[in-house]
Amino acid sequence: MLKLFLLPHTLQSHSKFSVSHQTLSSQQNKVPLPTMSIRFQSHTFASNPLLSNFPIPAESFSPSAALEALNTRLLNNAHSSPSSPIFKVLPFRNGKLLASSTAGTGDSPPIWHMGWIGLDDLRGIFENSSTQLSVDSLVYLGSIAEDDAVYWAIDVSTKVPELGTDMGLCFVELRTLMVATDWEDSQAMGNLAIAGHAKALLEWHNISRFCGHCGEKTVPMEAGRRKQCSNDSCKKRIYPRVDPVVIMLVIDRKNDCVLLASRRMRVSRLYSCLSGFTEPGESLEEAVRRETWEETGIEVGEVVYHSSQPWPVGPNSIPCQLMVGFFAYAKSLEITVDKKELEDAQWYSREDVRKALTFAKYKKAQRTAAAKVEQMCKGVETKQSLAADFKVESDEQAPIIVPGPYAIAHHLISSWAFSDQNEVNSVEFNSKRPVSSMSNLGFCAADGMFPSECFEDSAVLELES
Repeated sequence: MLKLFLLPHTLQSHSKFSVSHQTLSSQQNKVPLPTMSIRFQSHTFASNPLLSNFPIPAESFSPSAALEALNTRLLNNAHSSPSSPIFKVLPFRNGKLLASSTAGTGDSPPIWHMGWIGLDDLRGIFENSSTQLSVDSLVYLGSIAEDDAVYWAIDVSTKVPELGTDMGLCFVELRTLMVATDWEDSQAMGNLAIAGHAKALLEWHNISRFCGHCGEKTVPMEAGRRKQCSNDSCKKRIYPRVDPVVIMLVIDRKNDCVLLASRRMRVSRLYSCLSGFTEPGESLEEAVRRETWEETGIEVGEVVYHSSQPWPVGPNSIPCQLMVGFFAYAKSLEITVDKKELEDAQWYSREDVRKALTFAKYKKAQRTAAAKVEQMCKGVETKQSLAADFKVESDEQAPIIVPGPYAIAHHLISSWAFSDQNEVNSVEFNSKRPVSSMSNLGFCAADGMFPSECFEDSAVLELES
């Protein structure tokens, strides 16, 4: 019988650290700058408990030691023993992770879980498919010494077709799961971070199968944490790719308003922050000013760092973007929209933005997505429509809709909107009052925007630089 694992209690904490942002002051005008809510701890996909587990794991659980123990188990066809660590593997297929769902308590929505499979069970599944489980196909995610467990990920896209067809398991888009995640559940948020890290590594392995220098095949090294060219005359080292993207809330201090933009999409009234990839040889601050000028014709002066968010749900060709958030202070106000990049851009007052944050029904969208995942795991629902997953209703009293609290754009916008308050109120969603900053709902992009490609099941968002 296939045995599934849940994360141990030691991994249930979303983060052992909280982020403290003190109010900064402009040296020019002595005007307090917006800050994060003091309730804010970490962005979605950040604070991976397998990566933020301190102190450093014991030597027996280092990647090299774990790989050696794994290789011994597979080569000797041995089963687990009391002296060996427990190996737990998270399978992915075509970018989707194996998941299950359990009913919530009371009127709580269903809760999804990662489909961890024991090494012996996984080897049996491979053998039933007349396929051999190779150590090179497994990627090290991390370990917890006190639980005697080592965690791995594997891409089974072309290997074991029957996996996930029974026992309430199914392969689900990570973007669907992030919408279905209860942001008040620290373990669920930690699960999402682990899944995001695993997906980013596996997608990077898929796009780095050949050396970019000589064209020969690459081979995994250090338990899949890097790769190396197999050509003895080359042996080029290749490391996981991270692409920095600046995302900025442009602020007009004098008129107390912010610049928000919309892209061509099927979600009406959705406005968000500007964003774009950094160019080679360009600082982050320079990228903020350039992107703002190119897309809206607004000149930016002062640039203030806010926070950053890993983003593993972009295009497969860009397996992990790092969204770097800033407040950017405008030096000019006349907008000239680049129609190739944006559909519209407007200045919005603090009152308008507060209304947008107040009336959006983010909690309802989360519950709907969670119920859909449950139906998928039961085999009732099979189609995954991003358009339906990310639909967020809003009261007509709000002039616009802004990205859900899942996206860094939401935190940039909300921290400015309520910067004149000591903290963002922690209240129920859709209660006609400000929402809590520590939440997890959003859209296809970290800036909360939907290009038309996001509505195709096989397509993903590509932020244009």
